Amino acid sequence: MTNKLPFQHLFSAFYFPCTRLLFHGNILEFIVCKLIQFFEGDKVMNISPLQKARYEYAPKLPGMLRNGIADICVCEGAETQSVADQDKIKALFPNTYGKKEITFQKGQNTSEAKKQIVGVILSGGQAPGGHNVICGLYDALKATNAENELFGFKGGPSGLIEDDYIVFDDEYIDAYRNTGGFDIIGSGRTKLETQEQFAIVADVCKKHGITAIVIIGGDDSNTNAGVLAEYMAANNTGVQVIGCPKTIDGDLKNEDIECSFGFDTATKTYAELIGNIERDCNSAKKYWHYIKVMGRSASHVALECALKTQPNICLVSEEVAAKKMSLSAIADYIADSVATRGNNGMNFGVAIIPEGVVEFVPEFSVLIHEINELLAGSKADAFNALPTWAEKYAFIEAGLTKESMEVFAILPQSIQQQLFLERDPHGNVQVSLIESEKLFSALVADKLAARKAAGTYKGKFGALHHFFGYEGRCAFPSNFDADYCYSLGYNAFMLIQYGYNGYLSKVSNLSAPANEWVAGGMPITKMMNIERRHGQDKPVIKKALVELDGAPFKYFEAHREEWAENTCFVYPGAIQYYGPTEVCDITTVTLALEQAK
Repeated sequence: MTNKLPFQHLFSAFYFPCTRLLFHGNILEFIVCKLIQFFEGDKVMNISPLQKARYEYAPKLPGMLRNGIADICVCEGAETQSVADQDKIKALFPNTYGKKEITFQKGQNTSEAKKQIVGVILSGGQAPGGHNVICGLYDALKATNAENELFGFKGGPSGLIEDDYIVFDDEYIDAYRNTGGFDIIGSGRTKLETQEQFAIVADVCKKHGITAIVIIGGDDSNTNAGVLAEYMAANNTGVQVIGCPKTIDGDLKNEDIECSFGFDTATKTYAELIGNIERDCNSAKKYWHYIKVMGRSASHVALECALKTQPNICLVSEEVAAKKMSLSAIADYIADSVATRGNNGMNFGVAIIPEGVVEFVPEFSVLIHEINELLAGSKADAFNALPTWAEKYAFIEAGLTKESMEVFAILPQSIQQQLFLERDPHGNVQVSLIESEKLFSALVADKLAARKAAGTYKGKFGALHHFFGYEGRCAFPSNFDADYCYSLGYNAFMLIQYGYNGYLSKVSNLSAPANEWVAGGMPITKMMNIERRHGQDKPVIKKALVELDGAPFKYFEAHREEWAENTCFVYPGAIQYYGPTEVCDITTVTLALEQAK
């Protein structure tokens, strides 16, 4: 176990103005004062003016949570059932299935007055606002009972298993308010999914008297939270488990979870960069920019960025799958825009590409499956031992079907080789390593060359490539995410205080001002279905894909033809924290369209 606080805490006994004489002797006094000046100066130098200002920002809470803790009560709704596979999910979760949705409202607090010791972990990739979830949790915990304690387990779920933690205090928490990143305790991708792991977690909780655990993560992490909650209930441990919805990909959403935290900030960050590129593009008038954005499993990020910036092209993976579009068809679709604009004297444009789009192309998915089989087990060693790409190519050609080889052959060599880079832990192709933005620009270049030879294209084509991923993961959270995340954390403790287990912290009506947000909770099992994972049926939270009949996509669909032919760029600019509400607190276009506000 470690309990390491910021370095200056080591000098807490000596933390005093240098004019104050606590030591006898000028030399000792001089040394201590210089140490204080050094560390204070270092602290100041490492804090930007914006960071200093954001420390002072007071996040907005939903109206019903602004009442004193003593004036918050529970309103229970109807019993729930899983989104699919109800009988199977119910059988797997006999103690936590079918629970009621709840909302908090003004009224007398009827929860049991007792000391709470709560553990919290950050799980999975970083997303803006995670620090504020912990800050909101801490503030609600302390407002309820000053003796309550919050343990932060380091490095994600592994910290909980290894009993590696800190106990938060005011000074430590205050240093992370309204800031980006997960560095308050770090994160990790260890999965909590085995009975052995659950038993260890239960023992750690018993050791410290922990009454509840809050898991901040995405769909997989909250699936694990639901399974852990069931274990805790089945074994009468007395430990509650609460989840909080996090993912910048936006694929943890449903009728109850309107938005996962981090999505607002990340898409605003990417949209700023895309808008900047659009402005440069419209100024230089000589390049097509192919911009890949985060989103392997769903295209929410790409679609939101397109709605914000109105590029010439935006691929939506879900549409590619629904229409069974081939690589050639996608390339033709993009080439149509390039050719039309080029023939009108506009040899520039912007195309947004979702990170995982190639997985949604049917023929490419088959190719990946065949490559996974081609290199299964020891066959990978035989392939890797071949000294030249020519020999490897012959190996591939002999192992693929005629149809997949035809797909493989049209790929640029660099993309071909990316399909055979280091495998994931399961021995499969790492699709995230495929530079799909370069793939499509190369395919489009071939299409344009053919059109030029046929005399149907008279323009010039030059391509530049970008990938926006990490740029959005740890940005200073927008006002929306700062408020939303703080509310999720505050709300999570209210769920704990009222004894709920296996629930997800829920804040809704998010397109309205924060005082109109609705706080409550929903059983995690409501979001679950059964999926085939590694040859076994597993209960998992169902990923939310872009709905092709939903308002955001329909708006995009209605305008994209105009955007493809004309220059309709919008320049969102940087995230604003101070100024008019309509600028600083604006929500995503996705939310606004979904809720028609």
